[in-house]
Amino acid sequence: MALKEMISIKHYWRYAFGLAVFTVAYNFAEGLVSMYFGAEGETLTLFGFGIDSFIEVISGMGILSMVARIQRDTTASRSRFERTALRITGVSFYLLAAGLGATALYTIYIGHKPTTTIPGLVISGVSIVIMWALVAAKRTVGRALNSKAILSDANCTMVCIYMSCVLSASSIIYEFTGVGFLDSLGALGLIYFSTSEGREAFAKAASIVDECRDNDGCRHPV
Repeated sequence: MALKEMISIKHYWRYAFGLAVFTVAYNFAEGLVSMYFGAEGETLTLFGFGIDSFIEVISGMGILSMVARIQRDTTASRSRFERTALRITGVSFYLLAAGLGATALYTIYIGHKPTTTIPGLVISGVSIVIMWALVAAKRTVGRALNSKAILSDANCTMVCIYMSCVLSASSIIYEFTGVGFLDSLGALGLIYFSTSEGREAFAKAASIVDECRDNDGCRHPV
């Protein structure tokens, strides 16, 4: 491998590490803010969006661990932790979907209304802009490194954009109509994306197992 190409690959791995750190840090902060305003304004969709952000932190930590290890040793094998972390993420998303479903149906039944959805509108708007930039950057790095894991992580970030759009739409419609159950319908919309993420997490875990069986110890984990 030419020296110039080696330097370029190292550059992209450093870039990938920086993106992973930013993803974890941003989602952690977004989760705190969303859950706070969701509880303050009694907005179910925003609160569920905040919980999802913390689940994204768990998923992001798996990518961060993988990138850090590859930077140290390009022939390092995938660890059991990565498969376990992906399965934990999958279970977490399914639990989130179940919790959102039960709570949404209950709030529809009792006719609960949020006090305001303005914070949800602001948070979702900021999230859409930042996530779009992250998706573009992750896809650029993933293609440059031929990394299925990073490209898959970019797809997960795309799901965050879809969830932000659901949050934004439910917030706007509620502010204009004042119909309380629309917030709960927005939460039900998040269920679809939560279950999709859950399936994706388990699919990733299964693919890692298959690669380990086929590639003699699961070498070159990208």
